[in-house]
Amino acid sequence: QVQLVESGGGLVWAGGSLRVSCAGTGRSFSWYDIGWFRQAPGKEREFVAGIKLNGGTTEYSDSVKGRFTISRDNAKKSVYLQMNNLKPEDAAVYYCATLRIWPRVPHNFWGQGTQVTVSS
Repeated sequence: QVQLVESGGGLVWAGGSLRVSCAGTGRSFSWYDIGWFRQAPGKEREFVAGIKLNGGTTEYSDSVKGRFTISRDNAKKSVYLQMNNLKPEDAAVYYCATLRIWPRVPHNFWGQGTQVTVSS
């Protein structure tokens, strides 16, 4: 099982942009579809975006469609989430995970995540 580490979170103003990264280890990184998920305080973890192993197909939740873009670079064993026009409701801990079932069901292996805070 590939291990994933999230980074790049921070504090931004509403309407601002941020890019979070997911770095993988192991030769099998490019074998997996990868998803981004997020969890806000008091809420369940929810799907945000997913990308197929070759990067050719993506999927987004309705709440972020048109604002967020997922991409990957298999040579760098990395997946990115570009977040534009951030809203206070986007504030959460963001996690990446390999996908067990495309596009929204993850393997149950989670890292520490990266905190995104959106100030209004």
